[in-house]
Amino acid sequence: MEHRTGKIIVSSAGGTAAKGAKTYKVSIPSLWIKEMGLDETKRNVELMFDGNSIYITAEKSFEEFVSQKKDMGHDIKKLSFYDNKELCSVICADFTDKTLKAQNRTDDIVKTAFGNNKLPMWEDFMNFLQERCIPKERSGIREYLEAIGVAEYNPIEIIKKTKGKMAEDKQWIEIEEI
Repeated sequence: MEHRTGKIIVSSAGGTAAKGAKTYKVSIPSLWIKEMGLDETKRNVELMFDGNSIYITAEKSFEEFVSQKKDMGHDIKKLSFYDNKELCSVICADFTDKTLKAQNRTDDIVKTAFGNNKLPMWEDFMNFLQERCIPKERSGIREYLEAIGVAEYNPIEIIKKTKGKMAEDKQWIEIEEI
């Protein structure tokens, strides 16, 4: 990985920004931009922040994300989230580097896996999986896991057995190894 230092460019925010608001920018070497496949016509990026570091990646389509992860030999699972018979969301989850790409197939936000969140993170994904499982703290959980043939509390393994079905709705999940 190449490493450089730089300075943050700070300027006053305009438009409808709050009084005293600032805009922050960083100059990135043009060679890096070119190697990322970005140019004047293709310049959409995804920004990720882990509380300490900021990561910038070229925005990838769902298909590009899947293809790249497969080429890297990562442990990838495709989850199809349904409401009754309607496919509402498709999630490609990379269990190797804990990244994901989600694609909604309905405009009804209530039926989607992540609601209004268009760029869910791994924590959002794990929360989604846990919401589709019996609570870990439930009395008799050991007996329940034994009855469905799961050795320990693992949301993915539970959903493979139960399809994430819950008594209060008609939503369910299909998991496919890619």
